[in-house]
Amino acid sequence: KFTINFTITNLRYTSSFSNPHSVRFSATTNVLTALLDRLFKNSSIHSIYTGCKMMAFRPAQGIEDTGVDAVCTYKTDSDAFQFDQVILYYEVSKKTNGITNLGIYSLNQESLYING
Repeated sequence: KFTINFTITNLRYTSSFSNPHSVRFSATTNVLTALLDRLFKNSSIHSIYTGCKMMAFRPAQGIEDTGVDAVCTYKTDSDAFQFDQVILYYEVSKKTNGITNLGIYSLNQESLYING
């Protein structure tokens, strides 16, 4: 497993994000899961990536900002592959235009964190 955290600057945090059963939480989760799937399936971990799950949305510094916490998984049965969070960070940075865009979302450039 690895975690990925980032902040969306064009998605206002509301209390509905604290309820995983709310329509807003579910809809945002579906969009972000699809975007992260596309991102990681076109990265160096494409052959072992199995998916991401949104764990939480949280208020971030700016009034329009929503923090995203997700846990992603990958297969570890391949002896030939070693997960490198630094390489993955740079790939994500490049594929998000310098940590500025993920699909319809604008990102805080200083907010990306990947922990393997």
